[in-house]
Amino acid sequence: MDKNWQIETKAVQCGYEPGNGDPRVLPLYQSTTYKYDDAQSVADLFDLKREGFFYTRLANPTVDAFERKMAALEGGVAAVAVGAGQAASMLSVMNLAVSGDHVVAVSSLYGGTVSLFTNTLKKCGIEVSFISPEADSAAIAAAIRPNTKALFAETLANPALIVLDIERFAEAAHAAGIPLIVDNTFPTPCLCRPFEFGADFVTHSTTKYTDGHAQAVGGIIIEKGGFDWNNGRFPEFVNPDPAYHGLVYTEAFPAAPYSVKLRAQWIRDIGAGMAPFNAYLSNLGVETLALRMERHSSNALALAEFLENHPKVSWVNYPGLKSSSQHELAKKYLPRGCSGVLCFGVKGGKAAGEIVMNSLKLAAIVVHVADTRTGVLHPASMTHRQLTDAELEAAGVSPDMIRVSVGIENIDDIKADFDQALNRA
Repeated sequence: MDKNWQIETKAVQCGYEPGNGDPRVLPLYQSTTYKYDDAQSVADLFDLKREGFFYTRLANPTVDAFERKMAALEGGVAAVAVGAGQAASMLSVMNLAVSGDHVVAVSSLYGGTVSLFTNTLKKCGIEVSFISPEADSAAIAAAIRPNTKALFAETLANPALIVLDIERFAEAAHAAGIPLIVDNTFPTPCLCRPFEFGADFVTHSTTKYTDGHAQAVGGIIIEKGGFDWNNGRFPEFVNPDPAYHGLVYTEAFPAAPYSVKLRAQWIRDIGAGMAPFNAYLSNLGVETLALRMERHSSNALALAEFLENHPKVSWVNYPGLKSSSQHELAKKYLPRGCSGVLCFGVKGGKAAGEIVMNSLKLAAIVVHVADTRTGVLHPASMTHRQLTDAELEAAGVSPDMIRVSVGIENIDDIKADFDQALNRA
């Protein structure tokens, strides 16, 4: 791999490098098991003394190639693919925090992540407190405690579409000696690479744009490398691990201790790794990711401009619009496009919005986002329905909000569909 390749080339070429006479395209290694000629080879694998595969619950050649490609696209040193985006969010934190620890997260997260952090992590003894995604440096610093282990945010909030000031959050995290984890699902590395602005770990729900075709559920956690673990906050990284005969992750794997620990402890013990077939499909999706993100972004901007001028529309939220409060941050962090998701409200409120959703013909009502087909969803009654009214407000979800995942169809057909549906309201 040439590190100087542009991202479009990396999306096609990285991860899998066939040798002389090997298949040109990444094969699907649909096998749980691997053969070795001697017992010591397998023993060394179990002791993390050599690279290789011995059981697909931990690692698989197809999954490994996909992980390498995603790490290359984000500019990281290593990646671990898991079964879903929710698993990526949870394990990114669990790999850092133990019972009694604390995490700070922005309040505008995807509803499922808010529920995960508020309820499930609480059962594990990990407390998560929430702050505004637009908090200033002082507010971020004030939220961090002596037992805080991470700061968690989304590059582009789902569905509030607030653009994170990554540099400000990274500086505050590093001043306290903790890492910044950024969910980069909506922009993808084709539109934003959070590591370049100071983030330490990046997560994705690869179910979304990464796969892009609504076929394969998955998630991934990518490590930037270079984080200082010797600051007293992370004993599990610098002290011997009794499960591996006293191995110290920062000493044995200085380039990527976080990823090795994540795989050796969490993936091994709970079996949350990505299935080979899903990695195979996701890898195929990534090959066209750069092309698709261009089209998703241009279509979304065109539809947002159309809706902004439609007499039946009360408001539109899309960072690419010049009228957006997020536009200046978008120019800094998303100069190549603002992804394919927008939100709007219909005059007449929730009832009128329901008429519009039911009248769409090209766009479908789906509990999904970020694939090739245009879809709509009502967050308050669907993806975020477990949240309280206060949590909905903090997440930027209003009762009349319709979220649109703009596909790659012809933009004239998309606009015509929304126009006829709005005229029925």
